[in-house]
Amino acid sequence: MSRPSLNFLFLNVGHFLDHLFMLIFATVAALRLAEEWGMSYAALIPYATPGFVAFGVCAIPAGWIADKWSREGMMVVFFVGIGAGSIATALADSPLGIALGLLAIGVFAAIYHPVGLAMVVEGRDRTGVPLAVNGVFGNLGVAAAALLTGWLIDTGGWRSAFVLPGAVSIGLGAAYAAFLWTGRGRRVHRGGEAAAKAAAQGASAIGRAAFRRVLAIIVVTTAIGGLIFQSTTFALPKIFDERLAGLAGTATEIGGYAFLVFAVAALAQLVVGWLVDRHSLRAVFAVVALLQAVFFAIMIQLTGIAALIVAIAFMLAVFGQIPINDVLVGRIASSAWRSRLYAIRYIVTFSVMASALPAIAGIHASWGFGALFVAMAAAAGAILAAVLMLPPGGVPAARPARA
Repeated sequence: MSRPSLNFLFLNVGHFLDHLFMLIFATVAALRLAEEWGMSYAALIPYATPGFVAFGVCAIPAGWIADKWSREGMMVVFFVGIGAGSIATALADSPLGIALGLLAIGVFAAIYHPVGLAMVVEGRDRTGVPLAVNGVFGNLGVAAAALLTGWLIDTGGWRSAFVLPGAVSIGLGAAYAAFLWTGRGRRVHRGGEAAAKAAAQGASAIGRAAFRRVLAIIVVTTAIGGLIFQSTTFALPKIFDERLAGLAGTATEIGGYAFLVFAVAALAQLVVGWLVDRHSLRAVFAVVALLQAVFFAIMIQLTGIAALIVAIAFMLAVFGQIPINDVLVGRIASSAWRSRLYAIRYIVTFSVMASALPAIAGIHASWGFGALFVAMAAAAGAILAAVLMLPPGGVPAARPARA
């Protein structure tokens, strides 16, 4: 395997781990801690909020450091730091301890999106498929969080759900550092001077007014999309616990169904990535948003096998949106600013995701998940309205920077 291909593999595995770590607690809280600690699901999930706040807020400094110092170096910090934070979470014996551990996970998890995605798109003419492949790995991390955590809960207790992935991530960090050391002097992605040189070669192909318009649409659709993504991925194990009562009875079975939904839905990113490289991004985005609204509306009162089928359908649309926003950022951003613009996108995403957790708890406690799906359908409609404001002629691809 060539060095660029191996580097891309490390980036993809990093995306997998990033989303896995951020959702371990969702399954732990729903299927074990509420019972062990005598707390309700609604009372437990707010303790994940600091971690999701850090997931968003820390993206800006992570992107800045990567652009000024080293993107590869920051990826090593990501692997080791998030693994250590996960192991620390396993040592918690109180809700406050859990919150502090999840905060550490969120700080290091914030590194991936502004840094890893900038490395994925660097020097590429067509970014849709590479971002889609990378996105599939991220969504498989979402899927594996439910499946792996459910299995570890049943076989080794909830603490093992944090320890095992943490140890693997630290090992991968050491492997990536060794990979970089053996290739020193021919690094693929750099910050500082290398980024400045790339800026002269790669610039946005749209004017300033169009740039502001597209950036505003990215921010709006990112914010609403983050709310939808968080609500669906975080709550799905609990939704299945309630609505698949006749199909799943153990943590492993519930995690297995969640894995099935997420794994199938992840394939949507490959399809959407291929489409946006070849067709109008505005049209593809509009169809994806419309499908979200339709399937959320259908899901409101469903249970049993019908709920499982529709869950696959709405997650296909939710995951399908992810590469579109990333392609938009890649098209309007020059190389020197790309990590920071990805950081802005993801600080919006994950700040909204953090605020969604108390909302999920409140909606579930007061009205149940039917009301949550009503809200999600309305949110998807708002995304559709924003997408229709994109330039009708589409967003031209930026001239690729080649460092």
